[in-house]
Amino acid sequence: MDTTTQQTAPPPLPQPTPTEQKRAARGATRPGDRIFLGLSRGSGILVLVIMAAIAAFLTYRAVLAISKDEANFFTAFEWNPSGIPPQFGIAVLAFGTVVSSIIAMIIAVPVAVGIALFITHYAPRRLAGPIAYVIDLLAAVPSIIYGLWGALVLVPHLDGLYGWLDEYLGWTGILEWNDGAPRSLFTVGILLAIMILPIITSVSREVFGQVPRMHQEAALALGATRWEVIRMSVLPFGRSGVISASMLGLGRALGETMAVAMVLSPSFDINASLLDPGGGTFAQNIASKFNEATEMGRDALIASGLVLFVITLLVNGAARLIIARRKEYSGANA
Repeated sequence: MDTTTQQTAPPPLPQPTPTEQKRAARGATRPGDRIFLGLSRGSGILVLVIMAAIAAFLTYRAVLAISKDEANFFTAFEWNPSGIPPQFGIAVLAFGTVVSSIIAMIIAVPVAVGIALFITHYAPRRLAGPIAYVIDLLAAVPSIIYGLWGALVLVPHLDGLYGWLDEYLGWTGILEWNDGAPRSLFTVGILLAIMILPIITSVSREVFGQVPRMHQEAALALGATRWEVIRMSVLPFGRSGVISASMLGLGRALGETMAVAMVLSPSFDINASLLDPGGGTFAQNIASKFNEATEMGRDALIASGLVLFVITLLVNGAARLIIARRKEYSGANA
């Protein structure tokens, strides 16, 4: 007797109807999918509309102000939009904003990357958790608190650092100190570095924590030291993430207002030394002059805000280009 079981072919799967095929081609097969698709698409369009509205408003008011400006808007070293005739320029503000942000980035980025590497690859778990918690807590401190701390604690204790910089690097002219109050762009850069440090550290920590374990174990199996593992596996993998974190910090540094206004001694002059008091930034100038400004003065401040808006867009665009050219280091391609 033949006991061999006969194999029966599985029944054919039901073919989708033409209506279902059309829905699948559109990417939404269920009502929930269609709703989510519409909401996400609408959110993206809304962001573009808001950005366009902001740009249009700033451009319109800036054109009104610049058309009445009797000085060169880009090179003038004065700010008197209420004068007769009105004269104002952004040379000092652009210089102060860019220089203070560069100083902050030079100080903050290496320290933030070092802290992130320590938390993720060196510190024991009992110590890494509290340190990460404190770093995240610093990111939530309001800028006005940083400004008060900078004015009452940081500024009075910078004489020693300024004296040391003048003694050893004063010959460069850039770090020459003439015994003035330490309310300069260099002080602003230090304060901004402290403020953006938690942001860069938190994002970099998350990126370094996502490095594939196999990459690190493979490097260790080949006899690499801890530093060689970080240099060959961790840093290349997290490079694009560190760039993104740095751009987030730079965005806050460019637009910081109250902390800078409380620390800086504003003046419409560009000093050869970064340690001399004076200078200004876009955000600080807007915050300090908006309440007392006339209609012409407000238009002039809006014109300076448009320049800051353009600088921020250029910085973010440059960051996107850098990340796009380093896709081989992104986590998606690891």
